[in-house]
Amino acid sequence: MDTRRFIFKNRSFTPIPIALIIIHFSSPAAPYFHIGLFLVLIGEVIRFHAVRYAGGATRTTTVGAPSLCTAGPYARTRNPLYLGNIVIYIGMVFVSGGPWMWYLLPLTITFFILQYALIISLEEETLTLKFSSAYKIYSDNVPRLIPRLNSWENKDQRQPLTVKQTLKNEKRTLQNIVIISVIIIFKPVFF
Repeated sequence: MDTRRFIFKNRSFTPIPIALIIIHFSSPAAPYFHIGLFLVLIGEVIRFHAVRYAGGATRTTTVGAPSLCTAGPYARTRNPLYLGNIVIYIGMVFVSGGPWMWYLLPLTITFFILQYALIISLEEETLTLKFSSAYKIYSDNVPRLIPRLNSWENKDQRQPLTVKQTLKNEKRTLQNIVIISVIIIFKPVFF
């Protein structure tokens, strides 16, 4: 099995060791805690906006897409979900605080850059085969991860999902954020 496919298929579970390390070394303290919550919020806003346009197709374990989404945040970056995840986890490192925070930060960033480099290369290969010239034009105009300042003008006129529909698709991520945050906050009380 291609390593990239394995990581893609298990991308919901691969961050668990990083989350456990963050929790283990956590010792929340202001102002880092507040900075972290702000970053987590920013990351989730990015994710939420992306899920509004891409829908439940983002939860699949099969590489590919039913259509090429280039609207909304996808007109600024080809991978807004991954960008949102990176910002969320950087925020979690800040929420965790403590003296280990400055070691956990590069570890977390490196983990996600490596993971997403593998996943994105597989996705790009697949999307190029499926959407050929349309994907080439898209990738020539929209950066891989760091967003454009202005939206790329294109013909994708899709309408975003409602907030209720988006919440249904995004509930697992929101639950994970709450669970990890609660564990970090209450860890000093119980351990």
